Amino acid sequence: MALVPCQVLRAAILLSYCSILCNYKAVDMPAHQNYGGSWKFLTFIDLVIQAVFFGICVLTDLSSLLTKGNDSQEQERQLKKLISLRDWMMAVLAFPVGMFVVTMFWSIYSYDRELVYPKVLDNFIPAWLNHGMVSKVVQRLTCMNKTVRHRFP
Repeated sequence: MALVPCQVLRAAILLSYCSILCNYKAVDMPAHQNYGGSWKFLTFIDLVIQAVFFGICVLTDLSSLLTKGNDSQEQERQLKKLISLRDWMMAVLAFPVGMFVVTMFWSIYSYDRELVYPKVLDNFIPAWLNHGMVSKVVQRLTCMNKTVRHRFP
């Protein structure tokens, strides 16, 4: 079985996050109409952080592919800045916030579901969308760590 190149994998992850965001925004939920809207939910904030992070990953991959044969110092410097932004975002935002959201959500969910995800929300948010917003973060961040570790032992 051949390994999927990390560029294709990151693009697929970005598209899946964008599809979850579009589906989440399309859901007509009473909590979206009052103060804060979707932005008061940490799971939604984390979803946006993950989408921006994987967007930067895809941009970095495209930039590295386009500048592969060039000897331009300016393009090389810009690529290094983009890579450092990607690494900073992984270390400071994407990984810590993602792991915190998943750990806290499922810990509280197992203790008392009504505290974080009341049964009323099942009418508005399908189970696959809830799972995609909360649990898929760990899978994708783990996948990201494996591709980075594979490229840089």
